[in-house]
Amino acid sequence: SKAGAKFDYEKGKWFNHEYILMKSDAEIAELFMPILKEHGIDAPMETVTTVVGLMKGRVSFIKELWDTCKFFFVAPESYDEKTVKKRWKEDSAERMTELADFSLAHQEEVVMKWIEDKGYHLGNIMNAFRLTLVGEGKGPHMFDISAVLGKDETVRRMRRAIEVLK
Repeated sequence: SKAGAKFDYEKGKWFNHEYILMKSDAEIAELFMPILKEHGIDAPMETVTTVVGLMKGRVSFIKELWDTCKFFFVAPESYDEKTVKKRWKEDSAERMTELADFSLAHQEEVVMKWIEDKGYHLGNIMNAFRLTLVGEGKGPHMFDISAVLGKDETVRRMRRAIEVLK
């Protein structure tokens, strides 16, 4: 070809994303640890590996992991206004107070049954739950997030959101 080579940045990002997906969670966690340390986070490798496994499919570069999953390591200090308007309902504080009483053992089954038994709207409960833990309306499966955070941190975040968002 007579034309010069052309670099396609988007194709390069795609290749890098595919490369990240092919690497093991442990390898990506090793690369992510220095970024966590830069932000003052000293988390166990097991936790970092679990988080990376949940989130690596959402990034094209290792450095993007921090913005994508910092909520696992730092509780939200504020709540996305757009998400609050759309997802925090009149009864959300009351429902989240009820939800905070559940243990993490078999949490998903227990919570789903509770929602069904009470006749609550699944979307309203889960969106408010996500908002309390993440601070916005995105992230992986809610019960994966709460499992990584643990019961104490999950309940602490929920109670803080209830207090702030009343």
